[in-house]
Amino acid sequence: MSYEIQVKINFNKERSFCYYNKKGKRIRVYNGNNFNQNLFPNKEKNLDKRKSLLKELKTLIENNLNYSIQKDYDLNEDPRDVFYEQSIFKERIAVKLFEHPKIGSKSVALEIANLIRDKQSKGKSCVLGLATGSSPISIYSELVRMHKEEKLSFHNVITFNLDEYFPMQPNSRHSYHKFMFDFLFDHIDIQKKNINIPRGDLNPNYIESHCVDFENKIKLAGGLDFQLLGIGRNGHIGFNEPGSIESSVTRKVKIEETTRFDAADEFTGIENVPKDAISMGIKTILKAKKITLVAWGDSKSNIIKKSVEEKTNELVPASLLQNHPNCTFILDKESASSLNRIRCPWVYTNINKKPKNKLSTSIVGWSDINIKKAIIWLSIKKNKPILQLTDEDYNENGMGGIFENYKSAYDTNILVFNMLEHSITGWPGGKPNSDDSYIPERSKPYKKRVLIFSPHPDDDVISMGGTFSKLINQGHDVHVAYQTSGNIAVSNEKVLEIAELIKRLTVSLSTNELNKLISDGKNKLEKNHIVWGINFHNSLKSLITEKIDIDRDNTLNKIKGIIRKSEALQACNYIGLEKNKIYNLDMPFYQTGKIKKKDLSSADIKVVQNLINRIKPHQIYAAGDLSDPHGTHRLCLQSIYKSIDNLKSKSFMKNCNVWLYSGAWDEWRIDEIDMAVPLSPKQILKKRRAIYKHLSQKDVIIFPGQDSREFWQRAEDRNKNTAKLFSDLGLAKYGSMEAFKRYYF
Repeated sequence: MSYEIQVKINFNKERSFCYYNKKGKRIRVYNGNNFNQNLFPNKEKNLDKRKSLLKELKTLIENNLNYSIQKDYDLNEDPRDVFYEQSIFKERIAVKLFEHPKIGSKSVALEIANLIRDKQSKGKSCVLGLATGSSPISIYSELVRMHKEEKLSFHNVITFNLDEYFPMQPNSRHSYHKFMFDFLFDHIDIQKKNINIPRGDLNPNYIESHCVDFENKIKLAGGLDFQLLGIGRNGHIGFNEPGSIESSVTRKVKIEETTRFDAADEFTGIENVPKDAISMGIKTILKAKKITLVAWGDSKSNIIKKSVEEKTNELVPASLLQNHPNCTFILDKESASSLNRIRCPWVYTNINKKPKNKLSTSIVGWSDINIKKAIIWLSIKKNKPILQLTDEDYNENGMGGIFENYKSAYDTNILVFNMLEHSITGWPGGKPNSDDSYIPERSKPYKKRVLIFSPHPDDDVISMGGTFSKLINQGHDVHVAYQTSGNIAVSNEKVLEIAELIKRLTVSLSTNELNKLISDGKNKLEKNHIVWGINFHNSLKSLITEKIDIDRDNTLNKIKGIIRKSEALQACNYIGLEKNKIYNLDMPFYQTGKIKKKDLSSADIKVVQNLINRIKPHQIYAAGDLSDPHGTHRLCLQSIYKSIDNLKSKSFMKNCNVWLYSGAWDEWRIDEIDMAVPLSPKQILKKRRAIYKHLSQKDVIIFPGQDSREFWQRAEDRNKNTAKLFSDLGLAKYGSMEAFKRYYF
């Protein structure tokens, strides 16, 4: 699907502008501010020159807004809605917000492409500073597409990469050298001599001279025209960790523990992550003519706030970008979620007045939803229960506009208090024979068909184990679908432990003893069962310790998948679910044997859609937390959304409620919660023991993300914190709560 925007020019001696129509509304553009271009037609007194500048502005708008965006299930967004108002939220760095990373990535790629073409038209080289990591991958993909489909040439491009691990061989799958060739250089017509990446395979004695040479090459190339950056959770840019000084240049650096911890997933353990790196310095970065930093996802939101809204601080290296005259942060809704403009815009502007550019969070006007968010924010800020907030509290925090709809704080407090109170229920499937006007789920039909989708084999019990148990105990027909095997999260050591057990059983038990346990009376084991057991153990050990590329070994991954499926079965048995109501979907996108997965396909959608159509559920539960570091949760949720979209016209779907759970990687904000299910101490203990059934994920977590706690600890702490937040707001005091957000379709 593509958007064709017809941009026109309105020439006027007093004030000229370009415009286009969107949904019947005329959108005016007076200058190049929104596109970071120095283009101001109305400042030009010469009318012929003004006309020429207006044509340039028209072309600029078309280039930025007229590009195709492949419809990506429900995540496709109109590119005309990507810019926010600026300046009123006390931001120290220019910010552009996009509904989705794909749109933001296309915008950055287009800016780079325009720069390359501009330099080509002038017969000049284009010098790019490039970054690695997950954030720029979609930018590189778009540049590759533009090269193949739009004939964008890179023959005049010179690149300098920010950093490289040390020590690191360039052909290692962990090296940034390999990363750049895999995602960009191997697919474009760049000259190999123009590629510059810090070397991680040098003799330590030559590092200093290599760094000096790297700096000199940048100078000889004419300096960086454009520097692309990502940002670490601790604010690092490149490998300039907290404490890096503004005058630093390319050098060998120590990698901070936080950064190494965040990279542990890729290296299958923090002990394998290098402790050193070679990195461009902050001074080197700040010399670039244009800097663009991209950040996607909720995990970056706190550090983005510190970098954008707080004063410069060497402990937050990205904040030093405030000192650059032409730096822009490109963010999505999640990475921007802690900024004032998203978190509490009412403090800075009148939200009753619709902004020129649509806020992607739709915080426009004092609707009941926005009032709920604001009152909860105010209650937490003032450290007061909701019912104790006063008119003065409202007025002091930019919330007086609420009184246009409600007479006083008293009336508004009761409104929000009731919203929260009515979200609490001990009957997640609906309470039989009761008035359901003020509870989140319908009372009829009482015995509902419930389908729980779990991205990995333990997400169900981690995130909603208590609710899972309640639904079964309250008589509902519960089904569980495990969307992936989760095999890559099983350590090699765990596989060897099981192989060792099998070997010991075959060696220690006699043929008669084994036959009594496993024979059907017709087929009996022979004495060579000992050889089988030993060979099984030895073969696996050899596979793990001697094979170079074990990630692609299907047999090993299949064994790991069997381990996880077995654990899920044990957890379901403990909760009380019958075996015939467990479905292992093994969605195709996950079947790579590696951390990086395939894109979602129609085959994935079909698997999910067929199951929904078969069960015809009254309730669907799905993982809505998108902070899973490898994106599996996001892809699993997309498959469910698309399946629902395909099925929503069917009669059974009109009587189906969809509830999104969280908890494994994140928790819902309290203003997002539509159903909160309290848990008793006994139910908390049962949930914990169900999580314990996933032995391969206990004690040592292969992919912990940014949280070092075990999953059962995360879940309990988040459930307790949710209950405490309700209590702090003045609601009933519970020990623990599982939270759900309703998805409307």
